[in-house]
Amino acid sequence: MRNVVVRNIPRPDPAVVEILGGLGVATTHEAQGRRGLLNPYMRPIYPSARVCGAAVTVSCQPGDNLMIHAAVEVCKPGDVLVVTTTSESTDGMFGDLLGVSCRAHGVRGLIIDAGIRDTAELTGMDFPVWAKAISAQGTVKATAGSVNIPVVCAGALVNPGDVMIGDNDGVVVVPREIAEAVAKLGEARLAKEEKTRERLRNGELGVEFYGLRAKLKELGVEYVDGSE
Repeated sequence: MRNVVVRNIPRPDPAVVEILGGLGVATTHEAQGRRGLLNPYMRPIYPSARVCGAAVTVSCQPGDNLMIHAAVEVCKPGDVLVVTTTSESTDGMFGDLLGVSCRAHGVRGLIIDAGIRDTAELTGMDFPVWAKAISAQGTVKATAGSVNIPVVCAGALVNPGDVMIGDNDGVVVVPREIAEAVAKLGEARLAKEEKTRERLRNGELGVEFYGLRAKLKELGVEYVDGSE
């Protein structure tokens, strides 16, 4: 298999990235037809972690972080590292020193389908990370991999330059080619939700304005008076 580091990739419009980052994971996932969600074991290392940016993808051998170091060199400010391994791994492949390096090159965060370490230090520098595991198990730098190729991360296909969004709800990927359309759909969804929120705040029942009484009747649900 050929191992490559692709230096230049197409990136999404920064304005679209900012909109998607403001929408968050749940709204974006709904706006693109409930697609693109990474597996729910991908959790942020601290509750307030948020990220949105263009994916720089990294394929590593398990327990070997050589290609993460190689990837930092081709990152641009605003990018998000998306790391996978060729077979399952929970080793701590990323720690605070790599976090410092990423910060120096403008990397916004890390999404890694493997383990990380030094979580206190990464949290202290406010470097957002979503990972499968936390492990002090160290790694080596010995085996070739690739940077900026299509990868599968936590069950989702990620191409270089796709938009990665992470928050406390998890991580979602938006293909770069449809990012602008998804952003518009997401904004419309937020506006609609705000109207619904106001109706609920005013005491209306969801069972009424969602038209759920007919569905309950169709499903044979009966209302009966219980004893007081």
